Amino acid sequence: MAWTAADIPDLTGKVVVVTGANTGLGYQTTRALAGEGAKVVIAARNLKKAEAARTMVLEEHPDVQLEILEIDLASLASVARAAGELVARQPSIDILVNNAGVMAIPQRETADGFEMQFGVNHLGHFALTAQLWPALVAGDGARIVAITSFARRYRGRFDPTDPPVVGEYNRWKAYGQSKMANLRFALELDRRANRAGLPIASLVAHPGLAHTNLLGERTRYEPRGLRRRLAGRWVERFGMEASRGALSQVRAATDPAAAGGRLYAPRFVVNGASVRRPLLPWTRHTNQLELLWEVSEQMTGIRFEI
Repeated sequence: MAWTAADIPDLTGKVVVVTGANTGLGYQTTRALAGEGAKVVIAARNLKKAEAARTMVLEEHPDVQLEILEIDLASLASVARAAGELVARQPSIDILVNNAGVMAIPQRETADGFEMQFGVNHLGHFALTAQLWPALVAGDGARIVAITSFARRYRGRFDPTDPPVVGEYNRWKAYGQSKMANLRFALELDRRANRAGLPIASLVAHPGLAHTNLLGERTRYEPRGLRRRLAGRWVERFGMEASRGALSQVRAATDPAAAGGRLYAPRFVVNGASVRRPLLPWTRHTNQLELLWEVSEQMTGIRFEI
């Protein structure tokens, strides 16, 4: 039988942090987990949208606990401030869903000078996870969920001296590299937690093609004319509702049978029920996992000890 929102266990007493929880998949994840009793921290850059999301969830579930945390993943200073504030408020965290991201945008840089997609999608979440680590260790068998994409297959060669871009900027290649980094970081995090004997699981989710603001932004950057129209129609035809698209990350975060190092994704790649998908052996090469970890520490200036 297909795994649905009805299979989410009781989450009463659990503390959950969801980045990018004000819209799209993050909002639907917040809505689903809060509905089962979790206390959810809406971690977002836009406070107005975060407050609107909080209001909508409370209209549906008036008794849930929802907090808002301002964080800009494009700024390591903002991440550090937010992590410090959150740990002071929540000394233990049970679930962290690193959901926020940008997709296939024109070339831009973060506040720290990194390519925006790699900086937000990977480095911001690497820094956040590292700085929330004491609270995650204090949680009740904490889970960390990373969000990848089928686009990780379109990434080019990984260059440790210039991780986001190889040669002339290609926004899809940069996005693909950031999504492969999400996958590899999650796998290495799980490997290191296991080696340390910690009851912490790091999992990966691929939402498939879902109707969200992120996809709307993506089609906006396509050249005007036939290509943009075809992109929009492809999304309309094959995309899922955001609530269905969020099920893979919700399952990774809550399914009692889900174990660390696993990938959950739609059955038919971009659409369908959330199922466990195999990971190809080359994605688990230890040298590549360790290389990304080392590069991430160097770029963020954060020593992530486990």
